[in-house]
Amino acid sequence: MKLRFNNFRQRSFAIFIMLGLLSMQGLAQMAGVKNAVSEAGSLSRIEMELANNIRVESIKDFTNALSADNMEGRGTMQPGGDKAAKWIADKFTELGLKPLGDKGSYLQSIKFKETLLTPETTFKAGEKTFTLGKDYGFVPLPFKKTDQSAEGDLLFIGYGMEAFAKYGDLSKARGKIVVMIDGPPASVSKEQWEKGGINSAIIQSLFVNGAKGIIIVGNGREGDKTEEYVDYFGRRHVSLEGETSSSAPFPIPPVMMITKDALSNLFAKSEVKLADALENAETSTFKSFPLNLPAKIVAKYSNSKGTGNNVVGYIEGSDPILKSEAVLFSAHYDAYGLENGQIFNGAADNALGTSEMISVAEAYSKMETKPKRSLIFLAVTGEEYGLYGSKYWSKNPTWDIKKVAANLNLDGIGTEVYGPVKNMVGFGAEHSTLGGMLDDVAKSYGVKIMPDPQPEEKVFYRSDHYSFVERGVPALMLMGAPEGTKEELIAKIKAWEKVNYHQPTDDVMSEWHWDGAKTVADMMGILGMRIANQQAMPSWLPTSRFADLKRGNTKDLPEEN
Repeated sequence: MKLRFNNFRQRSFAIFIMLGLLSMQGLAQMAGVKNAVSEAGSLSRIEMELANNIRVESIKDFTNALSADNMEGRGTMQPGGDKAAKWIADKFTELGLKPLGDKGSYLQSIKFKETLLTPETTFKAGEKTFTLGKDYGFVPLPFKKTDQSAEGDLLFIGYGMEAFAKYGDLSKARGKIVVMIDGPPASVSKEQWEKGGINSAIIQSLFVNGAKGIIIVGNGREGDKTEEYVDYFGRRHVSLEGETSSSAPFPIPPVMMITKDALSNLFAKSEVKLADALENAETSTFKSFPLNLPAKIVAKYSNSKGTGNNVVGYIEGSDPILKSEAVLFSAHYDAYGLENGQIFNGAADNALGTSEMISVAEAYSKMETKPKRSLIFLAVTGEEYGLYGSKYWSKNPTWDIKKVAANLNLDGIGTEVYGPVKNMVGFGAEHSTLGGMLDDVAKSYGVKIMPDPQPEEKVFYRSDHYSFVERGVPALMLMGAPEGTKEELIAKIKAWEKVNYHQPTDDVMSEWHWDGAKTVADMMGILGMRIANQQAMPSWLPTSRFADLKRGNTKDLPEEN
């Protein structure tokens, strides 16, 4: 989604009474938990016991195991993904969780299909041949993927605004492969551009006017992720086997995205220099012009079918009535697997979050007295391609979805291991009573709750918790972060994304601050315990756009108001 104040003063009397009940070994272990709790906190004895059972060593060991090269990046519909699923299932067995998958197992099988661009795929301009995934990639359109080819002369149309200008249209694109800049131009706000649907209108105009192909390049301004998209668009695509794509209402030409470096090659024989062309494209008087270079595009696809697995187990609640209800803990264990001979180990995203969740399961398994409600631990696959594992479980739940009290999800880019966790974002906190509960737990750890630092990224809609929100289940995704301002956090996130996000370089780092990961796991576990033990299930706030949702909802939800 992929995107992500500790003033302790000893409370001597309460601590003295508590410690009198513990062994000398327990004293040493409890000290670590006690020192993480601020004076403002009010953790109960049983909550402190749970936190004491969440071990840094376990989180570290689990993360290293899941992100090791022998897991081959835990790819959905790949052997590495199957190996990781078995490893998690074995860990659930070891911890004594009851299976909640298919036929008495921990695994819930999901049928997937894979689409690959074959080696026959090419893009050539003049004498220059470009590299798929490095120089260019095919934009995924909401239609069936079929083989495509196009040949024609290149035409530069800037932002394509001629389609809206009084002096012209895009009819000159007929028979050409057009090169265009991804909007909006500097003179138009992003809000205006999106609200008017201008980008879609321009693309449709090119389709109608007979363009043989469309090549898009980023505008180079802040937020431009062209290189990142080109990388993704060159990778394999995974979807649910039953997911169907509509047929296009008219012939669709190849639509590609290229990098800025690749664009410079397209201007090799142009009468206008690239820099001048980009500058002129920002003006209201810009008109399209030929690049005096022929191009050829070939897209060839192969398809295959296979399976992947969610891994799900549970700890039965202690209350004879409330145990039929459950708190759902989730994290996606998949990464990008093997791509072009490289391993995408996905250590921060999301072996770390999965390991934190499993460490919570481990801590609960050691408790003699279990919470009143049952506890479900769900490790999902297929998240990186569209939240497929969580969507599948939410629509094919192995527990009555109407009796799932809440979902707590972990997914991030390792912000919790940048340093001691002093800030936390609870994505979705403003929608349900879970927000107030998170505030209380945060006070116990001297952690400040921070609003979503990048609301424009719409992270709330981009991770597995949203699959459960769609079914009417209140949910939170927790993201821990070190002390600092929102701006400092964003700068760190962007620096990490530029080098490591969804790349083979996402490995366990020697400088990781593992105690930060424990704080996240502690808070997830304690919040889950409070949900499990309170009489009523969490509810939507009347101010939320989800206020009228009931558990088990089947209606589609828009992304935003």
